[in-house]
Amino acid sequence: MPTIVVDVMPKAELLDPQGKAVAGALSRLGENRFSDVRIGKRFELTVEGEVDEATLSRARELADEMLSNAVIEDVVNIEVVE
Repeated sequence: MPTIVVDVMPKAELLDPQGKAVAGALSRLGENRFSDVRIGKRFELTVEGEVDEATLSRARELADEMLSNAVIEDVVNIEVVE
């Protein structure tokens, strides 16, 4: 069954305390190659049957209306994974 994957991230201008905590932990472990960490959400929507344009369009609507909070988050990617 195909899956529609929706990735949601905090808006760039907002603080990401979880990301800052992970970045600090990486630094304390001596891992200095990574200067910043941002943590988001991933949703996997399993689809019965084929993914047509109507199904993908509805997934986009749900991503904007329900899966993300438009005030503080952006939907950054929607893709179909077989």
